[in-house]
Parts: sequence; structure tokens; C-alpha cells
Amino acid sequence: MYQQPVLTVSDPETFNAVKAAVEASFSSGRVVDFLKSLERSKLRIRDFETVLGKGNLGAATEAEYHKLGNSDQGQIRELYLASLERVAPELRDKFFKLYAYY
Repeated sequence: MYQQPVLTVSDPETFNAVKAAVEASFSSGRVVDFLKSLERSKLRIRDFETVLGKGNLGAATEAEYHKLGNSDQGQIRELYLASLERVAPELRDKFFKLYAYY
């Protein structure tokens, strides 16, 4: 069975701040509002850089993200993509256009 390697984080404080912003966006209490904000902005959920750049993950999150090294940024992108796949199926159906490839 595949085990994801554990990568060290070069700037734990900044990394944890960005990680917390991503996790908060996908928390059960905020995920609907997050998806609605993407829908209003006409953004596609898998376009992480655009979602980040438009401030949908928090005003300061983009600046914090860009402070991170490439490895840390990659881990954040992977966390984001994994989080969007864990959204409940009924919400994914409701926000179908965000998830659709077209």
C-alpha cells in the first residue's frame, strides 16, 4: 500500500497559518459559504492559484502562501485539492458547475 512520504516544513508558523485558512474554508460550518463565494466569483474550485489570488481563502492567505518555499506550497496545494474532494456529495451536486470540467 502506498504511503505518502512525510515532508519537513521549512517555515512551520507560516505553513500552519495557510493550512488553517484552507481547513477553515472547508470546515462543516463554512464550506457552503466558501462554495457560494466561488460561485459568485465565477471561479472553478480546482484552480487553486486563482481562488487564492481572489481572496476567497482569506485576505492575508495569499501573501502568507507566497512566503513559503516550493515544497511547502506544494503541500498546501495538495491539502487544498484533497479537501475539495472530501466535500459531501450532496454539496458537490448542488455546486456542480464549480466541480465540472468544461
